[in-house]
Amino acid sequence: MQIENILNELRDRTPALMGHKHFKQSSVLIPLIEINGETHILFEIRSMNLRSQPGDVCFPGGRFDQEDKHPAHTAIRETTEELGITEQDISDPIPLDYIVNDLGRIIYPFIGKLKTIENILPNPDEVDHIFTVPLSFFLENAPQKYKVHVEIKPEDNFPYHLIVGGEDYEWRVRTLEELFYQYDDKTIWGLTAKVLTHFISLITHERDR
Repeated sequence: MQIENILNELRDRTPALMGHKHFKQSSVLIPLIEINGETHILFEIRSMNLRSQPGDVCFPGGRFDQEDKHPAHTAIRETTEELGITEQDISDPIPLDYIVNDLGRIIYPFIGKLKTIENILPNPDEVDHIFTVPLSFFLENAPQKYKVHVEIKPEDNFPYHLIVGGEDYEWRVRTLEELFYQYDDKTIWGLTAKVLTHFISLITHERDR
């Protein structure tokens, strides 16, 4: 293949995340709701019948469906299904920064406003119950931070003879940071805490400008 042909083939291509078609894509919504004149954030407790992370605190959300037009549609659809509300009960979905992790997932977070908490009827197959936390709590309390060290363990037939250093190759060991918020008897951590902390950092930055 000639160089000019290669350049012409790639010149008008729009770059994307490498391998994104093989990633599992999900969206979550940070639901803002006014209660007694104060802004709250709504959370779900995952049903104990779920195979993945039963009993954990999370935001409404889930996997991208082929019929979803875009990530915001996924966030709204999943929220309506989990909270038993309609699209009309959700307004102003605004995207935050999306997350790409080493487990092959892309998560698209959004914020949005819920009209009222009275209309909510959680789907018991997915949601054990809901609760809200005043936004002021997160503005006044930083999350606790803990380190998780990720061990690298090649499979038994790994071809050490093909790399410089062989079995003595010095792998770069990763350290992950996990965030924790404790509100009453509720523990908010993991992806939910990371998305929440990002959101708080954005509005705090805007407030301080």
